[in-house]
Amino acid sequence: MATVINMPRLSDTMEEGVVATWLKQVGDKIEEGDILAEIETDKATMEFESFHEGVLLYIGVQEGETAPVDTLLAIVGDADEDISALIKGEAAPTENTKEEIVKPTTNTVTIPEGVTIVTMPRLSDTMTDGTVATWLKQIGDTVEEGDILAEIETDKATMEFESFQEGTLLYVGLQEGETAPVDSVLAIIGPPGTDVSDLAKNYTKEVPTTVKETAKPNAPKKEEKAVQKQENTPVIANHSTRIFASPLAKKIANDKGIDLATLKGSGENGRIIKKDVENYTPNTSTTSVGVFVPSGEEKTEDIANSQMRKVIARRLGESKFTAPHYYLNVEFDMENAIAFRKQFNSIPDTRISFNDIIVKACALALKKHPQVNSQWFDTHIQLNYHVNIGVAVAVEDGLVVPVVPFANEKTLPQIGAEVKDYAVRARQKKLTPKEMDGSTFTISNLGMFGIESFTSIINQPNSAILSVGAIVEKPVVKERQLVVGNTMKLTLACDHRTVDGATGAQFLQTLKEYIENPVTLLV
Repeated sequence: MATVINMPRLSDTMEEGVVATWLKQVGDKIEEGDILAEIETDKATMEFESFHEGVLLYIGVQEGETAPVDTLLAIVGDADEDISALIKGEAAPTENTKEEIVKPTTNTVTIPEGVTIVTMPRLSDTMTDGTVATWLKQIGDTVEEGDILAEIETDKATMEFESFQEGTLLYVGLQEGETAPVDSVLAIIGPPGTDVSDLAKNYTKEVPTTVKETAKPNAPKKEEKAVQKQENTPVIANHSTRIFASPLAKKIANDKGIDLATLKGSGENGRIIKKDVENYTPNTSTTSVGVFVPSGEEKTEDIANSQMRKVIARRLGESKFTAPHYYLNVEFDMENAIAFRKQFNSIPDTRISFNDIIVKACALALKKHPQVNSQWFDTHIQLNYHVNIGVAVAVEDGLVVPVVPFANEKTLPQIGAEVKDYAVRARQKKLTPKEMDGSTFTISNLGMFGIESFTSIINQPNSAILSVGAIVEKPVVKERQLVVGNTMKLTLACDHRTVDGATGAQFLQTLKEYIENPVTLLV
């Protein structure tokens, strides 16, 4: 059954929250204790745990958006469950929910200057009251912002409660083990020596006229609580000093078997956070007795992204996620191409590569299939009747694509000389922007690295890119006889907005005729 998760009130003064980051997406499986999102309150950004399990079916507040406390934040339930009524807010109260009318109260107590009332927070979306499991500060202690005041047991779990104020702890409204409703006086913080006895006795926080109260489930037995707490506690050696860590950091440490006592926190007031655990490098010389530390050493290095790498990431990301790619795979017989190249290179001062043959063949085939040589725009498709072939060249920082303009009009030796010149100057970073602009089709060849087959991301605004694999000697069937042959696999990636499957297939048929009968390239 689907469960509605509302924007929680993660601090005693929080009225609305901002979703800083969603750590789960619609369709993801949710386990109890998973971190759903990071919520920015009026005081800090805090991790918000799920107290339910199922599939994340709906997100009501997007990243960066602000919503009041109790606004629909998310819905968790069974896959394919109908949640339309829940999204519209039409669901009837469940058996565990009752509506209680509470008269508003007016607080007439004067709060001394510098004094702050800390009320019982609502640490989960279903919490109506809380129990103080442990006080980590005592009356008279100095409290800094970010210090953990107490551990509060909700209807779902026991959670740490941070202080968002600083001063001296003047009053404690609940003793350990005592339970009180949300918004009850939990503590009073202020200047040392301030008399708050009258304030503690008479202070009442105003409450809304209608309160939806969720009936508490039967409390588990003490033995069951002990077992649950043991299972959810990260691996910690027997240390006398309390360790402060975020719930997510604890979870990751528990999964990795890391002793939190060996970590130095980089969060507020030395609190251990997610990145501290993820960046942890074990020191075998200081291993605590009974704590498992991996024997290997984790080592990382951060390399700043070059401008080229940033451009590659941006452009290929845009292409992959905006152009609907599909792939056509073919395998060509290369016997005639091998013989053709050998004979062609027997001419003095002449040297062509298989890549030159492919460039020329593609150029001639594109003249017959301009749809594959096209570009997509929001209002129209542009058919290009000139053929400019982009040839992908690997360089130290990434990849560049110099362009052979009007490739269909050039001879094989001209194409070979041009591509070789581009490759040399690309590795020297001497290509001009004009030499890398204006392609209408792209070829990526990894055959020289022994790669037999692969797929490429379209170099937009082109509509297609051809991935060329290695020529492989292997058994083939010719005239119903098994003989040794040479074949090459090619993959055409197409943008389905401009190139239909049949169109791409027809282009590959034409390309096959040229490559398997390379003498036609000279006609």
